[in-house]
Amino acid sequence: MIKLTAADQSVLSQARIVGIGDGFTVPVHVPGEINGSCSFAVPVGEEFPTSLYPIAQLIGGFAFEAARRISHRRGMWTVGRPTLTDRQIDCVLWAARGKTDLEISIILGISHETVIQHLKMARERYGVQKRAMLAVRALFDGLISFSDILKF
Repeated sequence: MIKLTAADQSVLSQARIVGIGDGFTVPVHVPGEINGSCSFAVPVGEEFPTSLYPIAQLIGGFAFEAARRISHRRGMWTVGRPTLTDRQIDCVLWAARGKTDLEISIILGISHETVIQHLKMARERYGVQKRAMLAVRALFDGLISFSDILKF
């Protein structure tokens, strides 16, 4: 689907030597994060079935999300980005889901004032005034993901 470079051709030639044949690579790009990819291959002489492209795409996305979560826990993608506490991230996530401060306090079992303070600190660290912009920045930086927002 994408024209291969000379370097790509070299890698593929070396892969054939060890028995890796046709394949499919799923590139992943989340704004503000490291790009990633997940590749699938079949033995030399076989053709990668085009009917498996959608499944490979789905698995590739899940693999990237798993790697993203592991690396976030280890702090690998936080260089140059504001740092938020776990509780601040929880509040940002629920705010991104459209919950009010009072609803967030009930969900998290903390005081209404504490939620207000967590979101205020998060906005200050990001240098934004509005919750919507805080959610956008947190998404852009990979602090939260669209899948995090949508699964509740």
